[in-house]
Amino acid sequence: MDSDFLIIGTGIAGLSFALRVADLGTVTLITKKKKADTATNLAQGGIAAVLSADDSKESHELDTIKAGAGLCHHDVVKMVVDEGPDRVRELMALGVHFVENDQDSSSGLDLGREGGHSHRRVAHAYDLTGHEIEQALLNQIKSHPNVTLQENHSAIDLLMVTDENGKRSCSGAYVLDEKRKQVLVYRAHLTTLCTGGTGKVYLYTTNPDIATGDGLAMAFRAGAVLANLEFVQFHPTCLYHHKAKNFLISEAVRGEGGILKDHNGVAFMAKYDPRLDLATRDTVARAIDQELKSSGADCVFLDITHKSREFLQKRFPTIFTRCLELGIDISQEPIPVVPAAHYMCGGVETDLQGCTSITNLLALGETACTGLHGGNRLASNSLLEGIVYAKTAADYCHRVWSDFAGKTLPAVEPWKAGEAENLDEEILINHNWDQIRRIMWNYVGIVRKVQRLELAQVRMREICREIEQHYWDYLVSPNMLELRNIALISHLIIQAALARKESRGLHYLLDFPEQNNEFLHDTRFYKTHSDKGWRVTHLSQPTHGEPQA
Repeated sequence: MDSDFLIIGTGIAGLSFALRVADLGTVTLITKKKKADTATNLAQGGIAAVLSADDSKESHELDTIKAGAGLCHHDVVKMVVDEGPDRVRELMALGVHFVENDQDSSSGLDLGREGGHSHRRVAHAYDLTGHEIEQALLNQIKSHPNVTLQENHSAIDLLMVTDENGKRSCSGAYVLDEKRKQVLVYRAHLTTLCTGGTGKVYLYTTNPDIATGDGLAMAFRAGAVLANLEFVQFHPTCLYHHKAKNFLISEAVRGEGGILKDHNGVAFMAKYDPRLDLATRDTVARAIDQELKSSGADCVFLDITHKSREFLQKRFPTIFTRCLELGIDISQEPIPVVPAAHYMCGGVETDLQGCTSITNLLALGETACTGLHGGNRLASNSLLEGIVYAKTAADYCHRVWSDFAGKTLPAVEPWKAGEAENLDEEILINHNWDQIRRIMWNYVGIVRKVQRLELAQVRMREICREIEQHYWDYLVSPNMLELRNIALISHLIIQAALARKESRGLHYLLDFPEQNNEFLHDTRFYKTHSDKGWRVTHLSQPTHGEPQA
């Protein structure tokens, strides 16, 4: 299964990158579920970029840096914000239909506003923006002769080869074809991880079921540097309803005037932030967490009943319809909401081109830690990051392609199952999966404490050892692969959280409630080996300057 480019994941970053490098050679896209089972497809809010004459790139940069709690890489922020408008216009040229507004002559678009933004700059397709982008990109991919897309193919581990000088590099991946129940060798000159986030590590999440941290886990096992895994963003407003699994109530609802209220109908955000309901996600999520713990209530409420039914049906058709199906008329009653795990701000460390610390391995989208988000992602900057880095990575590939064109791919070992047996008892997987997600939710959530983190660390070490033994004893299956990955990522999140002895951005530690400039750096680490197996080794990291106001 050889190609010039192997891309793992079919969200905005993977599809955009595939379209941009397909003129260089053959491209294989693989995804472990259906091609549209991505976080991109579920994104409601939109994509942030400076598209109006009333806005400025300097303002977008400042909003991003302020949200990032002093950890944003300023060169990255500038690059992404500078390129944003052109990348959005390219999406429109590819067939993405953002909502238009003839009254805004400078942009022609109906721009929304979300928490942390000082201006209206979010291009949207009502509350179906991600679906609109995903479908437009898939339509382009479908007709491209150089691109092959494989569904129900789960990447297991990266193929690592060593040359005569002892230099290691990536040459593809071992991939499980679920339908044929066969592990295949997918070789490629350049491999790109676009596998999304890690939300399924937690008991409650807005993420799709695919978000099990696969790319991060594979990269770590291969020796790549990871960074900032302690910064897990919890979306403040996930619908609280026993029939709704992970339905998100977009931040755009607050952007259009939605007000958070407690169980007595009293607005509470004034107690926590002068920006009220348009504060950044870390602040709002902690505020809701505090309200729930103080009152003992199960949820808080998001009230937008002061807007007309007609406006709500038009602006939020998906949210309006879904809530109505569950017996909630959002034009007449407030929406019950709770925070839920939403976005991983850390990931596989990359440079400005999307290259990782492993030769011939790139990472894009939520899988990557580019330095854009710092300690907290600004709303609607994620789709922007994905589309911008797809281009910078593709530009890099065009510059270096002469080093690969026409060259033979290195020989690799075929997959060996050894004496592994079929796993008939799925209860082994389900039990461990449930344990991990409850440990993470209870001990490594919105507000943390060193004692709870240390307890989680002890328990996760035991679970990881048990799962790794299962992995070697039994034939691989999609569920086993996902379990192995969420166990590893959970362990790494705990390690990163213990390393940062301060409160900054999304990481709030009760033992150290203030920011400490000794930790004004990324939390960087990689895998090393010892007599007792592998361990996490931390790297030093220069600071990025003083915290931004």
